[in-house]
Amino acid sequence: MTPVSVHGTTVILPTQDGDADAYLARPDDDAAHPSVILYTDIMGVRPSMKKMADRLASVGYTVLVPNVFYRSGQAPVVDMPDVVTEDILWDVVGRAVPVAQALTPQDAMRDALVWLDWLEASEFTTGGPVGITGYCNGGMLCLRTAGSYPDRVAAAAIIHGSHLITDAPDSPHLVADRIKGEVFFANGDKDTVNPPEEVEAFNAVLSMAGVRYRSEMYADAQHGFCSSDLLPLYDKAADERHWAGLLDLFDRTL
Repeated sequence: MTPVSVHGTTVILPTQDGDADAYLARPDDDAAHPSVILYTDIMGVRPSMKKMADRLASVGYTVLVPNVFYRSGQAPVVDMPDVVTEDILWDVVGRAVPVAQALTPQDAMRDALVWLDWLEASEFTTGGPVGITGYCNGGMLCLRTAGSYPDRVAAAAIIHGSHLITDAPDSPHLVADRIKGEVFFANGDKDTVNPPEEVEAFNAVLSMAGVRYRSEMYADAQHGFCSSDLLPLYDKAADERHWAGLLDLFDRTL
């Protein structure tokens, strides 16, 4: 599809715990399009993630980027420069960790129902099952959403996901056997957060659960390879490979 112009705006979604802000990107034609939820990495909603939503919208999707950390404040929740260099990377990421840890799985999945219901009711969506793409911490939320609301998620892309398999009784991987949609799982072989051995373990989880999935491993890519504003982590080649897989997934399922 030839990319089209995009309309992007901030929307407010009422939740049980207060108003959540979100970025909405859609083709600038006032027509209804298939729905996508984009869960950001741990750094939250910011210009680089809005740019990713715009790219998806430009090829025919209505994309919601919820500020899942709204309980801690409106986006941007974490103070960070437009471009993060190596000398400040871990200081900046460190500020985001307690914010992400404050979001419980129960709250996140209660919120996910709000995102799904809002998209279904929107005049700018076709109202059917959604696609989800999630990065880093958002990959975990993507997995939980696909397993918690299996009839409403047609496709889930978990990109350099984090902490997918843990020892906790509510580990994200435990919902895999409920997933009905197709999964795209992309990682870098230099990822120290979700290293290759953990990728293989999660591949085995998906296989045992009977999930339709495709798993890709990108050479020399680190955790965060899609985050263009985190310069030490970003890998353009791996990012573009993920885009090819992501668009193929959504083109076939939405």
